[in-house]
Amino acid sequence: MTRIASLLAHGRTYSFEFFPPKTEEGRRHLAQALIDLQPLQPSFVSVTYRGGPASREPTHDLVAGMLKTTALNPMAHLTCAGHSRLELADILVALRKAGVDNLMALGGDGPAAGELPHAVELVELARAIGGFSIGVAAHPSVHPRSPSRELDRDHLAAKLRLADFAVTQSVFSLEEYLGLIDELAARGVDKPVLPGIMPITSLSSIERQRELGAVVPADVEERLRSARDVRSVGLGLAAELCQALLDAGAPGLHFITLNRSSATREIWESLAVHR
Repeated sequence: MTRIASLLAHGRTYSFEFFPPKTEEGRRHLAQALIDLQPLQPSFVSVTYRGGPASREPTHDLVAGMLKTTALNPMAHLTCAGHSRLELADILVALRKAGVDNLMALGGDGPAAGELPHAVELVELARAIGGFSIGVAAHPSVHPRSPSRELDRDHLAAKLRLADFAVTQSVFSLEEYLGLIDELAARGVDKPVLPGIMPITSLSSIERQRELGAVVPADVEERLRSARDVRSVGLGLAAELCQALLDAGAPGLHFITLNRSSATREIWESLAVHR
């Protein structure tokens, strides 16, 4: 098991994100994605957390299973939403006992409020328990619930000062990512920020990205809507962006797979990534 902070200190990381499946078909898709992507030897993989007690066992079991049965280096997501401080502490201790060293600390968007209202407080709790390399989320287009851009960046800078690194929501523009880095630098924060990559392979996902608070640039949307083969164009745009991000000095790439392997593999291969 390797701490992500140490990996980032030694060079770029390339990582994949998965979610715990709910159905037997979903479990088959995930198993196949893991088989397909493990040979790429990612620096780490992350496992999402939907929020509340219902997510506790699925995320823990998937992360613990990866440690036991694969060569993957997993990071567990955890959200404040729907949990008391004691429940969060219990989850963190259970993750450490299972051998998990890497944590993504999130506020969460669940319907039930938690005892800890903000992700920064979960970072503080994880630090108190000890042993974790801690990541936090960043929104290049500003969190949908933020009252202003300035406050959004202030809050991000505050939690990133306590954490080791950040992973962004989906990035669709180099300028947007670099703007985020500049805004953090202006606040004295230079921790690594990994851009999240999720290629658009259908027109319906454009609206989905808006719902998640990501901005698809007008020129990108126009190219996709005028394309005969949306998937091919979407993968090409994502590959171009990945290369531009690396050329601009991004500390790595974090691929949001949706438990599928083909899009990630195609982008990876087009980049000819050698680590």
